[in-house]
Amino acid sequence: MNRWPSIRRSFGMLLVFILGLTVTSAPIRHYAAFPNELRLFQGQARHLDYSMPVHARGTLDNGVAVVNGKEAPSFPVNLNRPLSIVPKQSGVTELKLKLFGRIPFKTVKLQVVPDLRVVPGGQTIGVKVKAAGIMVVGHHLVQTGPNKRSSPGEDAKLKLGDLIVAINGQPLNDVTKVASLAEESGRTGSPLKLEVRRGKQQFTTNLTPAFDQEDRAWRLGLYIRDSAAGVGTLTFYAPDQGVYGALGHVITDMDTQTPIVVGSGQILQSNVLSISKSQNGEPGEKRASIVKEGKTLGNVERNTPFGIFGKMDQLPEHAMHSEPIPVAFAEEVKEGPAEILTVVNGQKVEKFSIQIVHVSKQTSPATKGMVIRITDPKLLERTGGIVQGMSGSPIIQDGKLIGAVTHVFVNDPTSGYGCFIEWMLQDAGIMLEPLQTTSKAI
Repeated sequence: MNRWPSIRRSFGMLLVFILGLTVTSAPIRHYAAFPNELRLFQGQARHLDYSMPVHARGTLDNGVAVVNGKEAPSFPVNLNRPLSIVPKQSGVTELKLKLFGRIPFKTVKLQVVPDLRVVPGGQTIGVKVKAAGIMVVGHHLVQTGPNKRSSPGEDAKLKLGDLIVAINGQPLNDVTKVASLAEESGRTGSPLKLEVRRGKQQFTTNLTPAFDQEDRAWRLGLYIRDSAAGVGTLTFYAPDQGVYGALGHVITDMDTQTPIVVGSGQILQSNVLSISKSQNGEPGEKRASIVKEGKTLGNVERNTPFGIFGKMDQLPEHAMHSEPIPVAFAEEVKEGPAEILTVVNGQKVEKFSIQIVHVSKQTSPATKGMVIRITDPKLLERTGGIVQGMSGSPIIQDGKLIGAVTHVFVNDPTSGYGCFIEWMLQDAGIMLEPLQTTSKAI
């Protein structure tokens, strides 16, 4: 009887078992988790603990950073103990680890950037924005005769979400001026020449107004809007740069759900009057009003996927933090406890406990960076979880500003999404984009 097939099968199974143990062993997993790139803020130390039974020799530019307090460009490293990297000045260097001082083991690209600190917000703000044109939010039929209806807007191939930026060569973002232009065009028989922005494209089209037999007026056959208003939360104020960030998500038109291209705008002091509690399937909301005689806090210059941004010349009232705190890179955020700052009554900013239950790995700007869950009994009792108007509430972990609340889960309002603060700071123009590199582990 030939026993070789049985022996080979058993030997193969043993090899698979040994390989499985090797791959899942702590040293191998820790080696795989060891970063190829590391970004640090100047003056903020980073501690790495991978518990690997490895002794190596390390080298790097000690003018940019030092490891374990070793000022020399070459130094011994015991990876079975925590590794402390202290950045000294802005720059890029490589931390090279070699076994026995000869065999390449790991190369980590270090990028040190200037220290950045901002004041976390939490204040409820009123937001008023004026579009950079006239927004098309719908079509309607004009009664042009007995049993005859038409929409000049549709005939001109205008779509919902289009932005009319100029009429007859004149920039326009005020709907009150459109009626007189339509009447003049109708009386003279000269079509209106529209400059239209659709997404990233811009084109011209002619629109001939129709005379409405019912209203006795010239109509475009369009529903249009030039502004939007709402309530949100201030995320941060950067005193050194005089800018702010808020909301954590883009402002869209309520009818077309397209992002509003901002022409101008302002954020104002707001007061929370009451809270409509969230329930499963029905998100709640903050009911707030603009403070009478309250001053304008800042302007609105940009509306991006990560919120609104603009100039602000001083820290708004009712801030919980009066001094700037450090911010975190996206890769520093971890699952575990954290806290948010927000207002649930009046103008008082309060601190509430949350849990970060999932963190997405993002090396470039993307929304939905983390999943958070409200754990604070007091906040759950007051709001039922995350409510509309809470978007932009700053998220703080380990003393650093790491992100902002963005969305609520409709079927579970105790949970929702957050975005990383790094992407908001980039859109605010005060943080550089991540270093692009093709370095690989050796």
